[in-house]
Amino acid sequence: MNKEQLIKMDPYMLLSIINMKLRNEFNNLEDFCYDINIENEFIIEKLEEIGYKYDKELNQFVSRDYAEK
Repeated sequence: MNKEQLIKMDPYMLLSIINMKLRNEFNNLEDFCYDINIENEFIIEKLEEIGYKYDKELNQFVSRDYAEK
């Protein structure tokens, strides 16, 4: 996976891949973004559009409804 593929990817597919990568390979979103040379804000904004936000404690993107509990 590279930066160009991520930029064009369906946001729900992106959510799935990023959460898998965060769970299995990276300690945080910053490390993931650094590894593929993409801005954290791009990922955060793209997934906020579909109702997900990054939870640092869980190290994954969760639905806003879950995050607000």
